[in-house]
Amino acid sequence: SQLTATKAGRHVVREKGTYLILRELHRWEREPDVLAACEKLIQVLIGDEPGPGMENLLEVDVPEEVEQELQRLDREEEEEEERWRREQEEQRQEARGS
Repeated sequence: SQLTATKAGRHVVREKGTYLILRELHRWEREPDVLAACEKLIQVLIGDEPGPGMENLLEVDVPEEVEQELQRLDREEEEEEERWRREQEEQRQEARGS
């Protein structure tokens, strides 16, 4: 996320063809946290460039209510990933026991 925080960094990542690589990775990857990271980076790469004063996304002031909502969404995503991991582990254990 540090590399794509600045306009120059986003430009370099786009120029290297990263989108095409991420698109292919997203097609076969099954790990939820890797998929989520791919999706977030893809959104940065294909989205519109932020407006003036937002060239460095690490320096943008985020309203408190927006920050709280983003944190809530992050927690939900983490919980979903943990459920997926538990399910995968249960399936592996069932397969071993069969």
